[in-house]
Amino acid sequence: MEWMSPIDSSFLHIENGTTPMHIGGVSIFEGPPPPFEQLREMVAGKLGLVPRYRQKVRFVPLAAGPPIWVDDPHFSLDYHLRHTAIPAPGGELELRQMAARVFSGALDRDKPLWELWMVEGMRDGRWALLSKVHHCMVDGVAATDLMSVMFSDETATTASPDSGRSWAAAPEPTGLEVLLRTIVRRASPAGQIETIKQALLTPRETLRSIAEIARAAAAAGPSLRPVAASSLNGPIGPHRRWSWAQVRLADVKSVRSVFGGTVNDVVLTLITNGFRTLLESRGEEIAGDRVVRTMVPVSVRRRGEKGVYNNRVSAVFAGLPVGLSDPIERLQRIRAEMDGVKESKQAVAGDVLSSMSGFAPPLLLALGSRLVTLSPRLNMHTATTNVPGPQQPVQTLGRRMLQSYPFVPVVGSIRIVVAIFSYDGGLYFGVTGDYDGAPDVDKLTGGIEQGMGDLLALAAAAARAAPTQAAGGASRAKAKRPAASRRSAAAERAAVKRPAAAKRSTASKRASATPAKTPSAKASSAKAPKRTAAVRASAERPSGR
Repeated sequence: MEWMSPIDSSFLHIENGTTPMHIGGVSIFEGPPPPFEQLREMVAGKLGLVPRYRQKVRFVPLAAGPPIWVDDPHFSLDYHLRHTAIPAPGGELELRQMAARVFSGALDRDKPLWELWMVEGMRDGRWALLSKVHHCMVDGVAATDLMSVMFSDETATTASPDSGRSWAAAPEPTGLEVLLRTIVRRASPAGQIETIKQALLTPRETLRSIAEIARAAAAAGPSLRPVAASSLNGPIGPHRRWSWAQVRLADVKSVRSVFGGTVNDVVLTLITNGFRTLLESRGEEIAGDRVVRTMVPVSVRRRGEKGVYNNRVSAVFAGLPVGLSDPIERLQRIRAEMDGVKESKQAVAGDVLSSMSGFAPPLLLALGSRLVTLSPRLNMHTATTNVPGPQQPVQTLGRRMLQSYPFVPVVGSIRIVVAIFSYDGGLYFGVTGDYDGAPDVDKLTGGIEQGMGDLLALAAAAARAAPTQAAGGASRAKAKRPAASRRSAAAERAAVKRPAAAKRSTASKRASATPAKTPSAKASSAKAPKRTAAVRASAERPSGR
């Protein structure tokens, strides 16, 4: 038995008939597609590396504690691996439509909460893998680790290909046993007591953390107010639409190098253009100060937690300035806002507050999670999540992964959410929309790609203008130099040459004008240069002395 964390269990409590809470994606591979049995053998050989894939959820009677993970005694790999094909002509549109139907369905809670679909029928001999994993199992970063385990040929297997059949589940506890063990655990929460003890032993650090949380809460106050009514929010149904876009990471970095900011700032600027394009296509009036408020999940996973498949995520809020028509102004506004968010440490405070929720009764946590999703007006219009992936090619069964587009669920009254996954020099956007409330999500993804083109053109123009402006500035500075300054420079150059010329001239005059001298005459003339120098110095002395 293993108990869920409060944030993990909240994703189960949020789920209802219209809001399945799984994440996933579609990864496209070069062809030809492998035999399905080879995929099955690969997954079976790696199940030992991810034990959660053979465990199911059990709820504690009377909601006396968070849900637990137990081995599924009836686990069957063949239930979780699916094989399908898309209709002709096998393009991206057919793949997206098929994926949207699969993502619309909830995972079976009586079984381990994941599915993996092999998809054939694509043009050019390509094929795809569609993955679904419940959010209570992993967050975006953990899902990336999981993908590197399941989809990589370099990951060593820990069992034979038939390990899915030879594996033996631990005995499943009865309901009474689950209840009693949960009560005992809650009566002696060793981890929480240790946390309190540590806080008391380091009061200075504890007070500093409390102060940071207070500052972060004050900074986040305005973003916690409910947003104004918008077509981006409203009731949602059980079906989904799914669209995607793609840009190159090198292009994003080129824009950043010219206009400043971070990669994430540029990405949010592209998404801003996507929402502006969407709202314009709907005929909505867009005021200059209008913003689309988005929640941005932030991973607070520590270095040593790689390979731990749970949720370690906090959140901050940002306003996407869709009212600004100038792309550079949008980037500058987003950059300033995100700098302020980092300074306020909202993400760290959110992590601390979410961990403190472990002290709350599980029943209250469950009710609170459901009430949040039922609220008709949340404090955000959308959510945007950016997950880093491997920056080198990944292979599965000897086939290279070409693209990978993420899927995240819509929640409550939020009709559109955006996910970004970076892989091998590309940024892949997956946009989920409610089927009836957001039938035009393709406008948003088209706006993202158009926004990249606009920023690239502006960056190129700025780069071309920079050397010309620098050269023109130097020429203008030379032309505007005062005449006196030019004469002074000429005089300095002449002064460098003067001593040698003056000596040659003086010697020539003495040789032509003075007759041969006796020794006494030589002695007398030796003093002449000194007197001449003295007279010359007197003549050149400033008169105002």
